[in-house]
Amino acid sequence: MNPDLLRNHLARRDLLKLAGAAGLAATVVPTASATAAPDTPTAGRLDDTPFDYADPANLADWAPSRYGPDDQRGALNEVTPAKTAAALAVLKSRREVKTYNLGELMWNGFPAFRTDPRRTYEQRLTIWGYPPPPGFVEQGGILVALEPLGVNKISVHEERFEAEFSPKHAKPLAATYQIGSQTDNLNHVGAAEFFYNGRRGPDIARPHGTTALGAENMGPVVTRGVLLDVLGVKLARDRVADLAEPASNGKPLLRENYRITVEDIKDAMEFGGIDRIEPGDVVLFHTGWNQLLARRDPADIARWEGARGLPGIYLREARWLARSRPAIVGGDTWALEVLGNPVNEDGTAFPVHQEFLMRHGIRIGESYVVDELAADRVHEFVFIVTPQYAEGATAGNTPPAALGQPRRR
Repeated sequence: MNPDLLRNHLARRDLLKLAGAAGLAATVVPTASATAAPDTPTAGRLDDTPFDYADPANLADWAPSRYGPDDQRGALNEVTPAKTAAALAVLKSRREVKTYNLGELMWNGFPAFRTDPRRTYEQRLTIWGYPPPPGFVEQGGILVALEPLGVNKISVHEERFEAEFSPKHAKPLAATYQIGSQTDNLNHVGAAEFFYNGRRGPDIARPHGTTALGAENMGPVVTRGVLLDVLGVKLARDRVADLAEPASNGKPLLRENYRITVEDIKDAMEFGGIDRIEPGDVVLFHTGWNQLLARRDPADIARWEGARGLPGIYLREARWLARSRPAIVGGDTWALEVLGNPVNEDGTAFPVHQEFLMRHGIRIGESYVVDELAADRVHEFVFIVTPQYAEGATAGNTPPAALGQPRRR
């Protein structure tokens, strides 16, 4: 999130009480073409009122998890062997299957949410066994040795990642899984010291990561994927008011700070022929936002970072989706949730992250690339990801994939 936007939100924290007093409830009755099963204790709560997770008195309202007091996997428990088998059955026999890369191409200087120390991606090549090209070392490359190894003259390339010194931290720090296409783990976002299933930060935090809720609890995921092509609906229905100025490559995208509503979700389901969202699904939004990275243009990147906001969902939509217990909800922006919209003026920061990760154990996918799925009209597919098997990590940024069957035009 843009730091100025964040400061603006936090400076208006007193509006929280106003939001609660305003009674923002908006009842939604799922239609036959957009069904979500209301079987959680808070299923009827479909409003934008932020929940106070940090008050221990409210702990019983969201912990222990429906999956048990010791659970660390959240809604991934819905991805059973039977669920995976059903997902594979999405692919019709005797029809070709296309494999889609849903990950962003990583490149040096890839932008990310601003923190201190920064989230950086600066890859450097090491050479062992031959003279490097002119300027290689001066431009950051690493020469290990000129002489190759052994009588067979073996030479070697490897990569390293550049560290950065920050005045606030004594040691140089660099790499993070929280950059590029990523899947947030349940230890990523909490409310004060509380995290998913009532875990407390002081109990699980260690210098290397966390002792609970980390990446090692995910495992490989193969399940049904659903594309909600909100951008496609807007283009098909000529709703130009909901579109932004195109990216510098001419591609369309949703308007900065556009809130994707429950009604938009239902429209996208109807547009894609999706009857219902089911437990264990991966639900992905298409906004076109990743096109702002296509040319690595500074003006595009400033927009991508959220200088004027980001399109996405808010609490009502998160609660509507959570009733179906999807395993992951994600999209092609870096935040999933809307930013810079009037709804953000309630003083909260990233409340959708809290709603999904803390309350429901639903992981969040960010910066997934879904343009090709949308272009091929693949709205239902097999979703695959094998996340980093990294103890205590707060995310995994191995690129997901999709197996789908393009529709004939």
